[in-house]
Amino acid sequence: MVREQIEAKLKAAFEPVFLDVVDESYRHNVPAGSESHFKVVIVSDKFQGERFLVRHRSIYSALLEEMTGGVHALALHTYTEKEWKGLQDTVPASPPCRGGAGSVA
Repeated sequence: MVREQIEAKLKAAFEPVFLDVVDESYRHNVPAGSESHFKVVIVSDKFQGERFLVRHRSIYSALLEEMTGGVHALALHTYTEKEWKGLQDTVPASPPCRGGAGSVA
């Protein structure tokens, strides 16, 4: 449900030519069924001329409700179409979970 909300808001705000929202909560120390950690790959020419920080801020702004309502982390990969083609449609893998506050050392 949260993943679908994120997708809908990002589609409306950025009109992406490619969007992939992956729930990576299972990779973290959270209760089963949590929807708290997501990886977002978004390709939109609305990012043209924008630095990555500005791109990320605009995504956080579009997802304000989700970010204040339970989403703990977003791994953001933001590209223009030209940048995306230069990557040959490959996106870096998310790093392993570092445990967070709830982990046992």
